[in-house]
Amino acid sequence: MKKYVAELIGTFALVFCGTGAVVINDVTNGGVSHVGIAITFGLIVMAMIYAFGAISGAHINPAVTIAFSLTDRFNKQYLIGYLVAQLIGAFLASALLRFLFMDHDHLGSTLPLGAWHQSFVLEIILTYFLMLVIIFVSQNKATASFTGLAVGAVVLLEAMFAGPITGASMNPARSIAPAVVSGHLENLWLYIAAPIIGAVLASFTWLYFQDGE
Repeated sequence: MKKYVAELIGTFALVFCGTGAVVINDVTNGGVSHVGIAITFGLIVMAMIYAFGAISGAHINPAVTIAFSLTDRFNKQYLIGYLVAQLIGAFLASALLRFLFMDHDHLGSTLPLGAWHQSFVLEIILTYFLMLVIIFVSQNKATASFTGLAVGAVVLLEAMFAGPITGASMNPARSIAPAVVSGHLENLWLYIAAPIIGAVLASFTWLYFQDGE
């Protein structure tokens, strides 16, 4: 249960702070800025990894949990519990943001700027790189202590350059909750499928490098 609670709190923090930065940037006419939003996402992910990494691994992302479940580094019996906890945390965050900012339209939902296939491919690649860093850094004893810093930096980097096009989700929970609460369900499937595909491909890459060691 402690693992599930850690995932719930971690995902709540990610969605509340990350999408909250988007919302507050809108209502203050750019007071946070695009750079500020990217930094917020990176810093909250880093902080939650250092806070809860020792308890649950601080996946705070259904795509990451699904990808880890394909390896021997995650007990598959926890899979459903992790996914449920992450979604509950995300929905609590979006519900609170709706209460605080009743007039905001999309609550930080991820919406493609251009054609759907552009964001679909980008989200696969972005999540692939993110999961690649997560698994290679966290599973190496020499670098494990830097996991929070490395993963937070990747989230910041990807939000910085790809955010204006895709919203840089890389996380189904981060996209599902604000989309459902705000009613912006258009293209939501994209932000569920693409991150999972990208994360799974990264796990296969990790398994490839482990084979024969």
